[in-house]
Amino acid sequence: MDKGDYVVHVVDDEEPVRRSLVFLLTMAGYTVRQHDSATAFLSVAPAINNGCLVTDLRMPDLDGIELLQRLRQLPSSIPTIVITGHGDVPLAVEAMKAGALDFIEKPFQEDILTAAIDRAAASLGRAAVHEDISAIRARAASLSEREREVFAAVVAGLPNKTIAYDLDISPRKVEVHRANVMSKMEAKSLPELVRMALEAGLDSR
Repeated sequence: MDKGDYVVHVVDDEEPVRRSLVFLLTMAGYTVRQHDSATAFLSVAPAINNGCLVTDLRMPDLDGIELLQRLRQLPSSIPTIVITGHGDVPLAVEAMKAGALDFIEKPFQEDILTAAIDRAAASLGRAAVHEDISAIRARAASLSEREREVFAAVVAGLPNKTIAYDLDISPRKVEVHRANVMSKMEAKSLPELVRMALEAGLDSR
C-alpha cells in the first residue's frame, strides 16, 4: 500500500515526544495526524477507515491497554503499534494480547518504526495473515527444556536478570539460551517471538 493511501495517527500526551514522532514520520513521507490523549483519538476513531495508530502505553487519561480495549469495540479495526520503555515490556506483551500488532522499545531507530508502520498498513483491508501454527509449534518442540523455560519467561516480559534468578543460572547463560530460542524459533525480534507465542498458544508459563 502506498504511503499516501492511509494516515498514521500518533497518540502521546507529551507534546515534545508527539512533535518529534510527527516530524520523523512526516519526513519519511507519511500522512500524519496527532492526538494529545487516548480520549481525543477515540472521539475520531469511529470515522477512521484507512489508518493505523502509533501510541504510547503510559498516558494519564486512558493507558494504551484501555485504548486497545476500546478500539476492539469498533466495527472496523485500526492496526496499532505501541511504544514502550524497556521496563514496560510486560505491559507491551499485555498490549499485544489486547490486540496490538507490534510494540517498539525506546530508544528505537527510525527504520524500526517505519517497518512496523508498513506492516500495519499492509494489514489494512484484509484479515491478518498468521503463520502456520503447526510450524510454530514444531519449532517450539525443538527447544530444550531449559530453552522452553527461558522462552516462556521472555514472552512474559521478564528481564534477563530476573530469569537468571528464577532459574538459578547466570545471566550469561540466559543470554545464550535466549539467543538459541530466537534462532530456533526463527524470530527476528522480541515482538515477533511474542506474536508467535500468542498465535500458537505458547504464552502461558
